[in-house]
Amino acid sequence: MQMGPMIDVVFLLLVFFMVTAKPIKQESDLGLGLPGAVAQEESVDIPDEQRIVIRADLQVVLNDLELDSPADGELPELFATLERFRKSAELGGGDALVTIAPAKSVPHQRVVDVLNTCGRARLTNVTFSSHGEGEGG
Repeated sequence: MQMGPMIDVVFLLLVFFMVTAKPIKQESDLGLGLPGAVAQEESVDIPDEQRIVIRADLQVVLNDLELDSPADGELPELFATLERFRKSAELGGGDALVTIAPAKSVPHQRVVDVLNTCGRARLTNVTFSSHGEGEGG
């Protein structure tokens, strides 16, 4: 068996692995940024958010303020408040966000009434929360 070609192949493999290997960074070479107070160059836009809770007794509560009666499907007070909220968010240059948090026992129709009111107020950023008032979690 000839050893010359085998040694050539071994050296070629050694050169190949040496060229393709990446050097390992030492721990002292790693950049580490510690948290601290840094002045921001531009302001951060924080969206305005309102939370609508639908309680088990069908009462609609907007940020701890009870609006309309539980039997009212049109929700005029909620509509007026949401419309003012949307306009003020637009004037401020932010996004108007609404989170709906119905209790587990609320009928779907009441949630649809609140969604329709959000639609009439032309709110597009509406999300749901899984924890309504009076629920654990």
